[in-house]
Amino acid sequence: MTPPEVAAAVADAHRREWGFVLAATVRVTRDLDLAEEAVQEAFTQALRGWADGIPERPGAWLTTVAKRRALDALRRDIAFERSIPLLVEDQPDPVTADTVADDRLRLIFICCHPALSMEARVALTLRLLCGLSTPEIARAFLVPEPTMAARITRAKKKIAEAHIPYRLPSDEELPDRVDAVLTVLHLLYTTGHTAPTGDRLVRPELVERALDLARMLRLLLPNDPDVAGLYALLLLTDARRGTRTEDDGRFLRLADQDRTQWDRRAIREGIALVRRSLRGRSPGRFPLMAAIAAVHAEAPAFDATDWHEIAGLYDHLIAIWPSPVVALNRAIALGHAYGPQRGLDELDALGTEPQLTSYHYLPAARAEFLTRLGRFDEARLAYQEALLLVENTVEADYLTSRMDELGA
Repeated sequence: MTPPEVAAAVADAHRREWGFVLAATVRVTRDLDLAEEAVQEAFTQALRGWADGIPERPGAWLTTVAKRRALDALRRDIAFERSIPLLVEDQPDPVTADTVADDRLRLIFICCHPALSMEARVALTLRLLCGLSTPEIARAFLVPEPTMAARITRAKKKIAEAHIPYRLPSDEELPDRVDAVLTVLHLLYTTGHTAPTGDRLVRPELVERALDLARMLRLLLPNDPDVAGLYALLLLTDARRGTRTEDDGRFLRLADQDRTQWDRRAIREGIALVRRSLRGRSPGRFPLMAAIAAVHAEAPAFDATDWHEIAGLYDHLIAIWPSPVVALNRAIALGHAYGPQRGLDELDALGTEPQLTSYHYLPAARAEFLTRLGRFDEARLAYQEALLLVENTVEADYLTSRMDELGA
C-alpha cells in the first residue's frame, strides 16, 4: 500500500476505533495517561506496520499493540502503583441483564461522572472517547489551548482524588448516571448544531462526534428508552443540517427550508426510535424532545405543522423538566398554535427569568411575534436587543436582515 493509503486507513481507524482501544487499554493500566500514550504509540506503529496490508480487524490489532506497550511500560515503572487509581473490580458488574458490559461504556461513565464539572465532562469525552487532541478541543470550544489543557488535567486529577471506580454503575445508580452521559452528548451536539460564537453556524466536527457517541451508546444500551430518545432526537434534528443555510452561508429559518432535501433515511430511523422510546412507561425528557422533532420532521410544509401537538408535548416536557429554555420553546409553540398574541404573552412572562436574560432567542422570538402583530417599532427594538446578545455571525446577519425588512 502507498503511504497516503496507509495514512487514510489509520485515520479512519482512529475515528472508528480510538474509544474502544483506549477503553480496553485503561482496563489493563488503571492509568489514563499511560493508556493514552500506549494507544498513541499503537497508531504510530500502524503507520509503519500496515504498509503490507490493513489487518482484517484493525481495532483488535491496535488494542493488542497498545496493551503490549502499556504492560511493557508498567514493568519498567516500579512506581506504577502511584498511578491514577482507576479501581477495576474483578467481580462482574452489578448491571441489569439488558446492559452490555463493554469497556467503552465504562469509559463513558468515567468521563461523564457527576463529580466532574460539565466542562470537564465534555472535554474528557472528546479527548478519551473520540481521540481529539487538546488543540482540537480548544479550537472547538474557542478557548485557549493552555486553558483546555489545564481543564483536562484537573479532570484527571479529580478522578484520582475522588477514587472514581472504573466500573459500570449499580442498578440503583444507573438511571442518574445514564442521564449525566446523555446530557453531555446533547450539549456536545447542540454546541455543534448552532455554534454559540464564531462565523460558522454549524461545527460539523462536534456534530459528527456527538452522533458517533450516541450511536455507540445506543448499541451498548439497546433497551434504554432515554438512550433511544437522545439518538432519535439527534438523527431527526441533523436530518435538516444541509438545508439550514443558503449556498452562500446565510441562515434559513425552518419555515424557509427545502424539506425535499431533508435526510429521509435518518428521519425514518429517528421516528422508529421515537415510537420505541415512548412505549412502556412515562417518557423521559429525551424521548419527549425527540417526539417534538418527529412532528416537525413529518410535516410536509411549515404551515402544515401540528403546533397543537407540539404544544401538548411541551406541556408534558416542562412538567418533568422545568427548564427556562423549554419554557421558551413552549411559548413559541403556543404562539404558532393559538396566535402571536398568546405567544407574546407567554414570552413576556419569561422576561424576568435569570437564565434567559442573556439568551438572544427570547428577544428574537418576541420580535417575530411583534412583527406578525404589526407592531413594527417594538419588533425593531426587540431585534436590536437580540443583536446585542448574539455572538454567532451567521445568526447576527439573519437578525439584521429581518430588522432591515421592517424598515422597508
